[in-house]
Amino acid sequence: MTNSLAQLRRCSVAVDLGAARTRVYVKNQGLLVDEPTVAAVNIRTGAMLAVGSQAEVMDGRTPDYIRVVRPVIGGTVVDIDMAQRLLRHLVGNKLRKTWRRRPSMRAAVALPYGSEPLSQRAAVETLTGVGARRVELVDTLIAAAVGCGLPVEQPEATMIVVCGAGTTQVAVLSLGSIVAAETVPVGGNAIDDAVVQHLRLHHELMLPSPQGVRPLHLMLSGDGDLPPGTTEVHGRDVTSGLARSVCVDTEQVREAIATPLTSILDGIGAVLRRCPPDLVADLGERGIMLAGGSALIPGLQPMIHQATTMPVHIADRPGTCAVFGLGAMIEGKVQPLHLDPMSR
Repeated sequence: MTNSLAQLRRCSVAVDLGAARTRVYVKNQGLLVDEPTVAAVNIRTGAMLAVGSQAEVMDGRTPDYIRVVRPVIGGTVVDIDMAQRLLRHLVGNKLRKTWRRRPSMRAAVALPYGSEPLSQRAAVETLTGVGARRVELVDTLIAAAVGCGLPVEQPEATMIVVCGAGTTQVAVLSLGSIVAAETVPVGGNAIDDAVVQHLRLHHELMLPSPQGVRPLHLMLSGDGDLPPGTTEVHGRDVTSGLARSVCVDTEQVREAIATPLTSILDGIGAVLRRCPPDLVADLGERGIMLAGGSALIPGLQPMIHQATTMPVHIADRPGTCAVFGLGAMIEGKVQPLHLDPMSR
């Protein structure tokens, strides 16, 4: 992946192809696209019926001949053709005209740490298929750290945890590079799956869609309207198949999501053990920054603080940190620390 800011300054578009949302940042214009990475397709004709938020609403509510697809899983493009079609519809006619006026247009895309060459090639082919002539690859960890305002270019430690829908990435950065990093195959989707399994096993209730978990998220974070300790969840009875509502003890839900959250703690511990002691000492004062769309998972921040005894902060815009960090790079707002070779 590229580490040259000079090459990134030649880019005019920054793209964050996430498993949950796709974001497109245009140089000197800002964030123009922020939509779910979802498409609805008619499998009989192959026609695309809806993309983004419109397609997400259709998930679980379509007849047999309409399929709701997600072309990106865990930050990796698994269906290049569908990802290209989705991106073309999301950018719209206005942005496509802007791309046509620049025959040598370059694009920067954020990819998870340690992406395989096949994943990198899939991302490059996706963007070249929609008009990019050259694609620069940037680690999501570095882009998110820049978007959070962390001094990644300084000779001091900064630790960031990017919580995505499919994976969680943990890294310690210094001098604009990754000192130690770890990718944990646990994200917001795994947390939701743990809640769904808990309701199925202990309450014999099936949720109609992932959106059914959101009332529990609100209750766990203290934003619900019901008395603390319980919340009402609507779903389908496992045995009869009829609609049913149950009151769920939120403390039991916290216990259900503790197992996947523990995997994130193991990743953080592995990264800290590989860091030099001086950098770990810096982290004791600066703390850990949480970013990514799943950074607001209830219980994650206090659990990390209790396990590491370090201050834990959540970014102001956790979901868009990576794309805004890429935007800052292509606009030349990041100045590296120059280390010139010493002459004898």
